[in-house]
Amino acid sequence: MLNLSIPEIIPQAPIPPVLKEGLEIRRKHFPDTIRFHNPGLRRHRTSEISCQQVQEFVSISLTGTRCALDCKHCGTTVLRGMSDLSRHNQNLFELCSELAGRGTRGILISGGCDRQGRVPILSHLPELIRVREELGMTIRVHPGLADEETAAGLAELDIDGAMVDIIGDNRTIREVYHLDADTEDYDSAMERLSRHGVPLVPHIILGLHFGKMLGEWKALEMTAKYPLKLLVLVILMPLNGTEMQNVSPPSLEEIGDFFNNARKALPQTEIMLGCARPLGHIKKQVDRLAIDAGLNGIAFPADGTLSYARQRGLEPEIINACCGVNWN
Repeated sequence: MLNLSIPEIIPQAPIPPVLKEGLEIRRKHFPDTIRFHNPGLRRHRTSEISCQQVQEFVSISLTGTRCALDCKHCGTTVLRGMSDLSRHNQNLFELCSELAGRGTRGILISGGCDRQGRVPILSHLPELIRVREELGMTIRVHPGLADEETAAGLAELDIDGAMVDIIGDNRTIREVYHLDADTEDYDSAMERLSRHGVPLVPHIILGLHFGKMLGEWKALEMTAKYPLKLLVLVILMPLNGTEMQNVSPPSLEEIGDFFNNARKALPQTEIMLGCARPLGHIKKQVDRLAIDAGLNGIAFPADGTLSYARQRGLEPEIINACCGVNWN
């Protein structure tokens, strides 16, 4: 059930000068609506929104909780919240058929990476083509560093978007991702996907290098070279049980500055604030920074975020799916 309430409007706070330009750019290129996404990883409820339709969009891990990289910021924690294909006595098409019967309209195909940073999607492409053609599902994928064959296969699949974490510093790639690669490998992955016409949905993780802003600006520069379906910004989320559980994320000033500069660098590209970001009071502050900097949407909005958006003249729209999915 989806419930939208309009709480008492609080006095409108002035927009910080550093962010005002971003909001003005947004108004030049986009309508005065803002999308709030509930990707189905968990139930989400605030005083403004109650969304229990987690089955509408389902995340599936092709590898369960197995990942050859075991990155320091994740430690396979993110995979544990996904549906584990290996736990079902079904192939991927059969699982999706069952999900469709329960009302699922879209899926995210993800999983752990191999030592080359690739999610093993290639062998599942025939089943995914059936899912797309026979069930009509919207499909998003986390391909990792897609090789040429995978990029070509994803183009044939007609996916809604390829979600690729873009890292702009070699030290972060090696020290956090434990991956023997460099920034050129990430650039090449985007080039392959773009050349094959696969919609690009790059993600930039602010503070990925142990809470420090290190390669984010280069990552933004890399993504800006390609036609993007949208850009997703997320923030290091210290997760219990990981090597970064006690790491502090970047400051609000750094986050707001990056939001604003991303908006200026990509004035006509949709930019979203994704699922991953610190919880607690900082989450509410980050969400407000995203609105003031002119971002187009937010996943799992904090309490009070919808009313704050209305104060800025933006009309909320709620979608139970990954950032940028609109069921059109």
